[in-house]
Amino acid sequence: MSATAENLPATATATAAPVEERVRARVITDDPLYRAIPVALRFTPAEPLAVRIVFPADLSPEGTDNEWVFPRALLEAGLQAPTGTGDVRVWPCGRVQAVVEFHSPEGVAVVQFDIAALRRFLRRTYAASAPTR
Repeated sequence: MSATAENLPATATATAAPVEERVRARVITDDPLYRAIPVALRFTPAEPLAVRIVFPADLSPEGTDNEWVFPRALLEAGLQAPTGTGDVRVWPCGRVQAVVEFHSPEGVAVVQFDIAALRRFLRRTYAASAPTR
């Protein structure tokens, strides 16, 4: 007897698609005028505990996309209260914005996001990683 789509578990018949959300973020500097940049938020169901924030190549001295990978739980927790002690830290900034701080050997980047965009992205990641039936 051969296996068919009808008698395989639902998770074996459907592959969850990656999630990508394009958002605008603000780079926070000493300058009173902020710089808005396009950012890609990415999630791959094959790595269900991680999220990626990708900055455009024109912001990098090397001219390549700058991708940060960190725990999805860190992003989610940081929307409620300050969290993170390593290279990535997240905290709410008022009721509608959140700050993500990136630490590297080259320095620190502070980027502000709309909380609604981050929550929408997180909802999509949980939907993509939920078992299907």
